[in-house]
Amino acid sequence: MTSSPSTLQRVHGTLHALQVPIPYPMKTVTVMIDTSAPVTMIDTALDTPEARAAIEDGLTALGLHWPDVERVIITHHHPDHYGLAGLVEERSGAAVQMLDVEIGRGERYWHLWEEWLPGHLKHMADHGLPQELLDTLELDSRRTRARVQPASRVQPLREGAMLPLAGAEWEVLWLPGHADGHLGLWNESGGLLIAGDAVLPRISPNIGLYAYTRPDPLGDYLQTLGKLEALNPARAVVGHHGPVMDGVQARARELRAHHHERLDFIRAEAGREARSAYELSLAMFPRELNMAGRRFALAETLAHAEHLRLLGQLARTWQGEAWVYHG
Repeated sequence: MTSSPSTLQRVHGTLHALQVPIPYPMKTVTVMIDTSAPVTMIDTALDTPEARAAIEDGLTALGLHWPDVERVIITHHHPDHYGLAGLVEERSGAAVQMLDVEIGRGERYWHLWEEWLPGHLKHMADHGLPQELLDTLELDSRRTRARVQPASRVQPLREGAMLPLAGAEWEVLWLPGHADGHLGLWNESGGLLIAGDAVLPRISPNIGLYAYTRPDPLGDYLQTLGKLEALNPARAVVGHHGPVMDGVQARARELRAHHHERLDFIRAEAGREARSAYELSLAMFPRELNMAGRRFALAETLAHAEHLRLLGQLARTWQGEAWVYHG
């Protein structure tokens, strides 16, 4: 596999964005490479032969190889962003860095995966996921785990810290919601934000409530959108459907309106009839979805229902074998 010129794009000085294939509906994930010292990779894609080949081709096009990478910065722990971190660490001795919040929660998930899997399955079952989807969840989870090579040592970055990248200083941001410890990098002088999946141009980032996440990911995300509005970047490098987008402030406002519409919908549906989060997800996402998509729909619906419950606008009662939400 050879990277075509269109998959590697210079976005800021020595900083380049590489589009790497992933076997998900988004098709690609953005991996960034800074050729100045320290040679840095931001996000690493999933551990598949196609992703490895694409990154190797991108490095070669920049006159680099795996051993040249000195630092890896991970925006968040999701497999399509973190999957190859351990391999890069092994091949180059690179320092792998993540936001401290993410190390203690999401990154830890990959090391304790076997112990945490039963709780993950119970969480979904408690919110109404049918047995046939629970069975595929375990199978898909094992397949995904095989494509993640966690780093053996992860160095913490802290919100507000400044770090050098592409000959400039960048501020470390905490942008939770899509992941508890989602990291962003902000170059104020250039008006450029490295946003990961905190904002996306064509789709809404999945905001899901899982067994190991903070209790109100949607509340976190609404605060993140406010932070993005206030920053008002001229451009952002994004994890999917990019690599670069403008109009971040307007997009943040669109996403806020989108989630408030969904909150209104869930409030009305649960007020009309007490239902589990899975049953509510069938109403909120009525279109045809594959099994993985249906599980994401449950997690996102649950994030909205729990946000309303924490605000005192919905109640939750155990009924039979699952929690149900009602007005």
